[in-house]
Amino acid sequence: NIMHCPGLYCGRIKLENGSIGDCGACPRGFRAGPDKLCQPCVDLPQFYDWLYLGFMALLLLVLEWYIVDKTTRRRSFTPEVLALHACALFETVVAAVATLLATPPLGQVLLHTCRVHRLSDWYTLLHNPTPGYRHTLRCTQEAVYPLFSMVFVFYGLCLGSLLLVRPLLVYRVFSSQGKKSIFLTMYAIPALALLHATMGGLLYYSFPYIVIILSVISMASHFAFRLDQSMSSLFSQTIKEPRNLTILVGHWFLHAYGIVAITQLQEPTLHWALLAVVPFPSLFYVLTSKFTDPSKLHAE
Repeated sequence: NIMHCPGLYCGRIKLENGSIGDCGACPRGFRAGPDKLCQPCVDLPQFYDWLYLGFMALLLLVLEWYIVDKTTRRRSFTPEVLALHACALFETVVAAVATLLATPPLGQVLLHTCRVHRLSDWYTLLHNPTPGYRHTLRCTQEAVYPLFSMVFVFYGLCLGSLLLVRPLLVYRVFSSQGKKSIFLTMYAIPALALLHATMGGLLYYSFPYIVIILSVISMASHFAFRLDQSMSSLFSQTIKEPRNLTILVGHWFLHAYGIVAITQLQEPTLHWALLAVVPFPSLFYVLTSKFTDPSKLHAE
């Protein structure tokens, strides 16, 4: 009979001779089952898991595009700016594909995972038991394999591709402004890795709402920086200028991504119909801008 192991994540390994090992952390790619035996992670990722991994990739990509936009200081798309944006997209896609191929099973765009059951699965370090209040039993492991570790691999590959590809483009196209985008991204990637290390579990459960809230705020800020807040000007500048139209469509995509992540399209007819409300925040801002224009407020 297998003796019970304390704690949520402590398990026993079945040895080659058929005996059962001591209680401890399960190896990478394993997780303690209900019987406290370490079981291999053989589940396929859920739709929500893929959306979370996509969010972590989009988070870096959007941040890189924002850095490029602010460092180049161009109010319209030029061939040079488009080249930097395309380079950032290329680096991210290459890193994402390489991460999938490097995660077991190797060489396949396929993942074997352990299902996420609760928030504590992301923070096993905080749940090491202390039997008898004497010695702590170290059972820290990746209970959500490989959702936690592969994000770090992805960010590492993004940093490597940044250092290999971006300098060549900057050397041929830009001077000091292009270099700033490289340096700032080199700071941004470790910052995102630290965010994932400390807040990964919280992000996993809250990222759909974060995407929707931040994209609405960002879209409103983009409109608010226009000097002319009239309805006709907001419409015309958005439609006629490719940069503004691209930013607006990008925000719509993020709105839709958040809605899909929340609903997971479990009721396809209803949830696909919800995507029709994606343009509503931007239309609401444009239609009500005349009521909030500071230049039209009169002191009484």
